[in-house]
Amino acid sequence: MGELHGEWKNCYTAGGKSYDCGFCGSSVGPSFYYSCQGSNGYEYGSIYLCPNCNKPTFFQEGTGEQVPGSIFGEDIEHLPEDIDQLYSEARKCLSVNAFTSAVLSCRKLLMNVSVSKGADPGKSFVSYVTFLEENHFVPPGSNVWVDHIRKKGNEATHEIPSITRDDAIELLEFTEMLLRFVYELPGKMARHTT
Repeated sequence: MGELHGEWKNCYTAGGKSYDCGFCGSSVGPSFYYSCQGSNGYEYGSIYLCPNCNKPTFFQEGTGEQVPGSIFGEDIEHLPEDIDQLYSEARKCLSVNAFTSAVLSCRKLLMNVSVSKGADPGKSFVSYVTFLEENHFVPPGSNVWVDHIRKKGNEATHEIPSITRDDAIELLEFTEMLLRFVYELPGKMARHTT
């Protein structure tokens, strides 16, 4: 989804506000915003317009909650298209506080990475984790964090308690490291070996 074309009407001139846009990922200082005010003059929230993509971001007065929130994580080069889409989905889930969905996306990423590297589709989830470990797609000593992704993914799938923000961030960080190791680093080295 690219830039939103058009012009917003009846908005105020902004000053001194900066944030990371949850749509385009840019660090911005918007020029325009809308204010939601009660009859008592109290401002309940504001909608700022990103000067880069022209899309609106809501900020709750008092709590400072941003919706959509900043896109978590970093872009990773050399990802296959389906892996990149799923990784982007996990990052976006965090930006809207969908922590269980982010963890489930990380779990699915492990499965997709295994299959993209030669594992047979339709196997058990633990077989995909084992495949990654046995075929050296995870760095030495990192099987503990890959297993942690598996366990938290199982918890998100089969347990009643919700996944916390901290759990989701941790799993996305681990997943990001795995994607860098499996795709980005070999992709960068390919430029030097051809």
